[in-house]
Amino acid sequence: MKLTRDAAAPDGRMPLMEHLRELRNRLIKAILALLVGAVIGWLLFGPVWDALKEPYCSLPASRDLNGRCSLVVNGPFSAFFLRLKMAFILGMVISSPFWLYQMWAFVAPGLYRKERRWTYTFMAAAIPLFFLGVVLAYITVDKGLALLLGFVPEDVAALITVDQYLGYVLAMLLIFGLTFELPLFVVMLNMIGVLTHDRIRRSRRLLVFGVFVFAAVATPSQDPFTMLALALPTIVLFEVAELLAFIHDRRQARRPDPYAELADDEASPLDLDAIDAELEKGDRAR
Repeated sequence: MKLTRDAAAPDGRMPLMEHLRELRNRLIKAILALLVGAVIGWLLFGPVWDALKEPYCSLPASRDLNGRCSLVVNGPFSAFFLRLKMAFILGMVISSPFWLYQMWAFVAPGLYRKERRWTYTFMAAAIPLFFLGVVLAYITVDKGLALLLGFVPEDVAALITVDQYLGYVLAMLLIFGLTFELPLFVVMLNMIGVLTHDRIRRSRRLLVFGVFVFAAVATPSQDPFTMLALALPTIVLFEVAELLAFIHDRRQARRPDPYAELADDEASPLDLDAIDAELEKGDRAR
Protein backbone atom coordinates (compact mmCIF):
# COMPACT_ATOMS: atom_id res chain seq x y z
CA MET A 1 0.00 0.00 0.00
CA LYS A 2 1.36 3.44 -0.95
CA LEU A 3 2.04 5.75 1.94
CA THR A 4 0.66 9.29 1.86
CA ARG A 5 1.87 12.47 3.49
CA ASP A 6 -0.99 12.57 5.98
CA ALA A 7 -1.14 8.86 6.87
CA ALA A 8 2.26 7.29 6.68
CA ALA A 9 2.95 6.05 10.21
CA PRO A 10 1.33 6.33 13.67
CA ASP A 11 3.44 9.43 14.40
CA GLY A 12 2.85 10.99 10.96
CA ARG A 13 6.34 10.33 9.61
CA MET A 14 7.25 9.01 6.16
CA PRO A 15 10.15 6.97 4.78
CA LEU A 16 12.87 8.87 2.99
CA MET A 17 11.90 7.53 -0.45
CA GLU A 18 8.31 8.71 0.01
CA HIS A 19 9.60 12.19 0.88
CA LEU A 20 11.71 12.19 -2.27
CA ARG A 21 8.81 11.02 -4.42
CA GLU A 22 6.56 13.73 -3.05
CA LEU A 23 9.28 16.33 -3.58
CA ARG A 24 9.65 15.15 -7.18
CA ASN A 25 5.90 15.36 -7.80
CA ARG A 26 5.64 18.85 -6.35
CA LEU A 27 8.65 20.03 -8.34
CA ILE A 28 7.09 18.71 -11.55
CA LYS A 29 3.84 20.53 -10.78
CA ALA A 30 5.73 23.75 -10.01
CA ILE A 31 7.74 23.52 -13.26
CA LEU A 32 4.59 22.89 -15.31
CA ALA A 33 2.96 25.94 -13.69
CA LEU A 34 6.09 27.98 -14.50
CA LEU A 35 5.93 26.90 -18.16
CA VAL A 36 2.25 27.85 -18.40
CA GLY A 37 3.06 31.20 -16.81
CA ALA A 38 5.93 31.69 -19.29
CA VAL A 39 3.54 31.17 -22.21
CA ILE A 40 1.23 33.81 -20.75
CA GLY A 41 4.23 36.07 -20.16
CA TRP A 42 5.25 35.68 -23.81
CA LEU A 43 1.80 36.88 -24.88
CA LEU A 44 1.93 39.83 -22.43
CA PHE A 45 5.39 40.97 -23.51
CA GLY A 46 4.16 44.06 -25.38
CA PRO A 47 2.33 45.93 -22.59
CA VAL A 48 4.85 44.87 -19.93
CA TRP A 49 7.80 46.06 -22.02
CA ASP A 50 6.04 49.38 -22.68
CA ALA A 51 5.67 49.86 -18.92
CA LEU A 52 9.29 48.91 -18.19
CA LYS A 53 10.79 51.25 -20.79
CA GLU A 54 8.58 54.20 -19.80
CA PRO A 55 11.06 55.57 -17.19
CA TYR A 56 13.78 55.66 -19.84
CA CYS A 57 11.52 57.13 -22.53
CA SER A 58 10.61 60.01 -20.21
CA LEU A 59 14.22 61.26 -20.40
CA PRO A 60 15.38 63.64 -23.17
CA ALA A 61 18.54 61.54 -23.66
CA SER A 62 16.44 58.63 -24.93
CA ARG A 63 15.74 60.58 -28.15
CA ASP A 64 19.33 61.43 -29.03
CA LEU A 65 19.62 58.70 -31.68
CA ASN A 66 16.71 59.37 -34.06
CA GLY A 67 14.34 61.69 -32.26
CA ARG A 68 12.35 58.79 -30.77
CA CYS A 69 12.75 56.70 -27.64
CA SER A 70 15.30 54.13 -28.78
CA LEU A 71 17.21 51.24 -27.27
CA VAL A 72 19.60 49.14 -29.32
CA VAL A 73 20.25 45.41 -29.63
CA ASN A 74 23.52 43.66 -30.42
CA GLY A 75 23.14 40.73 -32.78
CA PRO A 76 20.18 39.10 -34.55
CA PHE A 77 19.24 36.86 -31.59
CA SER A 78 19.24 39.53 -28.90
CA ALA A 79 15.59 40.47 -29.43
CA PHE A 80 14.47 36.83 -29.26
CA PHE A 81 16.41 36.10 -26.06
CA LEU A 82 15.10 39.34 -24.55
CA ARG A 83 11.53 38.21 -25.13
CA LEU A 84 12.32 34.73 -23.83
CA LYS A 85 13.93 36.15 -20.70
CA MET A 86 10.97 38.44 -20.06
CA ALA A 87 8.56 35.54 -20.60
CA PHE A 88 10.22 33.44 -17.89
CA ILE A 89 10.40 36.36 -15.47
CA LEU A 90 6.71 37.09 -15.98
CA GLY A 91 6.01 33.36 -15.75
CA MET A 92 7.62 33.21 -12.33
CA VAL A 93 5.49 36.12 -11.14
CA ILE A 94 2.24 34.85 -12.66
CA SER A 95 2.70 31.27 -11.41
CA SER A 96 4.11 32.28 -7.99
CA PRO A 97 0.88 31.48 -6.05
CA PHE A 98 0.95 27.91 -7.38
CA TRP A 99 4.65 27.08 -6.89
CA LEU A 100 4.69 28.82 -3.50
CA TYR A 101 1.77 26.61 -2.49
CA GLN A 102 3.68 23.51 -3.63
CA MET A 103 6.63 24.52 -1.45
CA TRP A 104 4.33 25.22 1.49
CA ALA A 105 2.40 21.96 1.08
CA PHE A 106 5.66 19.99 1.24
CA VAL A 107 6.99 21.76 4.35
CA ALA A 108 3.83 22.48 6.36
CA PRO A 109 3.06 18.94 7.65
CA GLY A 110 6.38 18.95 9.53
CA LEU A 111 5.61 22.21 11.35
CA TYR A 112 3.81 22.73 14.63
CA ARG A 113 0.61 24.73 14.69
CA LYS A 114 2.35 27.77 16.20
CA GLU A 115 5.08 27.65 13.55
CA ARG A 116 2.48 27.52 10.77
CA ARG A 117 0.68 30.51 12.29
CA TRP A 118 3.90 32.56 12.29
CA THR A 119 4.54 31.53 8.68
CA TYR A 120 1.10 32.80 7.62
CA THR A 121 1.78 36.11 9.39
CA PHE A 122 5.20 36.41 7.75
CA MET A 123 3.83 35.79 4.24
CA ALA A 124 0.91 38.19 4.78
CA ALA A 125 3.38 40.99 5.58
CA ALA A 126 6.21 40.00 3.21
CA ILE A 127 4.21 40.18 -0.02
CA PRO A 128 2.89 43.77 0.45
CA LEU A 129 6.34 44.95 1.60
CA PHE A 130 8.01 43.46 -1.46
CA PHE A 131 5.57 45.09 -3.86
CA LEU A 132 5.88 48.39 -1.98
CA GLY A 133 9.61 48.29 -2.65
CA VAL A 134 9.02 47.40 -6.31
CA VAL A 135 6.65 50.36 -6.76
CA LEU A 136 9.12 52.76 -5.12
CA ALA A 137 11.93 51.45 -7.33
CA TYR A 138 9.83 51.94 -10.47
CA ILE A 139 9.11 55.53 -9.45
CA THR A 140 12.79 56.34 -8.86
CA VAL A 141 14.33 54.52 -11.86
CA ASP A 142 14.16 57.58 -14.11
CA LYS A 143 15.79 59.80 -11.46
CA GLY A 144 18.87 57.60 -11.27
CA LEU A 145 19.05 57.29 -15.06
CA ALA A 146 18.70 61.04 -15.53
CA LEU A 147 21.59 61.68 -13.17
CA LEU A 148 23.84 59.12 -14.88
CA LEU A 149 22.97 60.20 -18.42
CA GLY A 150 23.56 63.80 -17.41
CA PHE A 151 27.31 63.11 -17.56
CA VAL A 152 27.12 62.26 -21.29
CA PRO A 153 28.68 65.11 -23.38
CA GLU A 154 26.32 67.07 -25.60
CA ASP A 155 27.96 65.82 -28.82
CA VAL A 156 27.72 62.14 -27.77
CA ALA A 157 24.63 59.91 -28.19
CA ALA A 158 23.94 57.40 -25.42
CA LEU A 159 23.53 53.96 -27.02
CA ILE A 160 22.03 51.81 -24.27
CA THR A 161 21.39 48.19 -25.17
CA VAL A 162 18.15 46.48 -24.27
CA ASP A 163 19.98 43.91 -22.13
CA GLN A 164 21.77 46.61 -20.15
CA TYR A 165 18.58 48.56 -19.51
CA LEU A 166 16.55 45.49 -18.59
CA GLY A 167 19.27 44.29 -16.21
CA TYR A 168 19.37 47.73 -14.58
CA VAL A 169 15.60 47.93 -14.11
CA LEU A 170 15.24 44.36 -12.79
CA ALA A 171 18.14 44.88 -10.37
CA MET A 172 16.47 48.03 -9.04
CA LEU A 173 13.12 46.27 -8.58
CA LEU A 174 14.63 43.25 -6.81
CA ILE A 175 16.98 45.24 -4.56
CA PHE A 176 14.22 47.58 -3.38
CA GLY A 177 11.73 44.75 -2.90
CA LEU A 178 14.10 42.48 -0.96
CA THR A 179 15.51 45.33 1.15
CA PHE A 180 12.02 46.15 2.38
CA GLU A 181 11.84 42.58 3.76
CA LEU A 182 14.77 43.12 6.18
CA PRO A 183 12.75 44.90 8.92
CA LEU A 184 10.28 42.03 8.81
CA PHE A 185 13.09 39.59 9.63
CA VAL A 186 13.96 41.76 12.64
CA VAL A 187 10.37 41.47 13.88
CA MET A 188 10.35 37.71 13.36
CA LEU A 189 13.64 37.30 15.26
CA ASN A 190 12.15 39.30 18.12
CA MET A 191 8.96 37.23 18.15
CA ILE A 192 10.88 33.97 18.50
CA GLY A 193 13.11 35.39 21.24
CA VAL A 194 16.39 35.65 19.34
CA LEU A 195 16.57 39.46 19.23
CA THR A 196 15.33 41.68 22.06
CA HIS A 197 14.14 45.27 21.82
CA ASP A 198 16.91 46.43 24.12
CA ARG A 199 19.52 45.03 21.78
CA ILE A 200 17.82 46.66 18.78
CA ARG A 201 17.71 50.00 20.60
CA ARG A 202 21.40 49.85 21.51
CA SER A 203 22.33 49.01 17.91
CA ARG A 204 20.23 51.77 16.31
CA ARG A 205 23.13 54.02 15.26
CA LEU A 206 25.06 51.13 13.78
CA LEU A 207 21.90 49.98 12.02
CA VAL A 208 21.25 53.38 10.44
CA PHE A 209 24.86 53.62 9.28
CA GLY A 210 24.69 50.10 7.85
CA VAL A 211 21.48 50.87 5.93
CA PHE A 212 23.07 53.89 4.24
CA VAL A 213 26.21 51.93 3.37
CA PHE A 214 24.14 49.06 1.97
CA ALA A 215 21.97 51.45 -0.07
CA ALA A 216 25.06 53.15 -1.50
CA VAL A 217 26.63 49.84 -2.53
CA ALA A 218 23.58 47.79 -3.57
CA THR A 219 21.82 50.25 -5.88
CA PRO A 220 22.97 49.78 -9.50
CA SER A 221 23.26 53.48 -10.27
CA GLN A 222 24.96 54.31 -6.94
CA ASP A 223 23.74 57.90 -7.19
CA PRO A 224 22.77 59.91 -4.08
CA PHE A 225 19.08 60.21 -5.00
CA THR A 226 18.55 56.46 -5.42
CA MET A 227 20.56 55.78 -2.27
CA LEU A 228 18.32 58.10 -0.23
CA ALA A 229 15.19 56.69 -1.89
CA LEU A 230 16.17 53.22 -0.64
CA ALA A 231 17.75 54.12 2.72
CA LEU A 232 15.17 56.52 4.18
CA PRO A 233 12.06 54.29 3.79
CA THR A 234 14.07 51.31 5.04
CA ILE A 235 15.05 53.21 8.19
CA VAL A 236 11.39 54.13 8.74
CA LEU A 237 10.46 50.45 8.42
CA PHE A 238 13.19 49.54 10.93
CA GLU A 239 11.74 52.10 13.35
CA VAL A 240 8.34 50.43 12.96
CA ALA A 241 10.02 47.06 13.57
CA GLU A 242 11.64 48.41 16.74
CA LEU A 243 8.27 49.68 17.95
CA LEU A 244 6.68 46.28 17.37
CA ALA A 245 9.58 44.63 19.21
CA PHE A 246 9.08 47.02 22.13
CA ILE A 247 5.36 46.18 22.32
CA HIS A 248 6.08 42.45 22.12
CA ASP A 249 8.77 42.50 24.82
CA ARG A 250 6.59 44.59 27.10
CA ARG A 251 3.74 42.09 26.77
CA GLN A 252 6.13 39.22 27.45
CA ALA A 253 7.44 40.97 30.57
CA ARG A 254 3.91 41.32 31.96
CA ARG A 255 3.24 37.60 31.66
CA PRO A 256 4.10 35.67 34.81
CA ASP A 257 6.77 33.00 34.56
CA PRO A 258 5.01 29.64 35.18
CA TYR A 259 8.27 28.12 36.46
CA ALA A 260 9.34 30.94 38.78
CA GLU A 261 7.85 29.44 41.98
CA LEU A 262 8.90 25.84 41.31
CA ALA A 263 11.49 24.19 43.51
CA ASP A 264 14.57 22.68 41.92
CA ASP A 265 13.28 19.13 42.41
CA GLU A 266 9.67 19.90 41.42
CA ALA A 267 8.28 18.75 38.08
CA SER A 268 7.39 21.51 35.61
CA PRO A 269 3.90 21.80 34.05
CA LEU A 270 3.11 19.98 30.83
CA ASP A 271 3.80 21.71 27.53
CA LEU A 272 0.25 21.95 26.22
CA ASP A 273 1.32 23.25 22.81
CA ALA A 274 3.52 20.21 22.27
CA ILE A 275 0.71 17.90 23.39
CA ASP A 276 -1.76 19.58 21.01
CA ALA A 277 0.73 19.20 18.18
CA GLU A 278 1.22 15.48 18.87
CA LEU A 279 -2.57 14.96 19.07
CA GLU A 280 -2.97 16.79 15.77
CA LYS A 281 -0.39 14.53 14.13
CA GLY A 282 -2.15 11.48 15.54
CA ASP A 283 -5.47 12.65 14.11
CA ARG A 284 -3.90 13.07 10.67
CA ALA A 285 -2.36 9.59 10.88
CA ARG A 286 -5.75 8.04 11.64
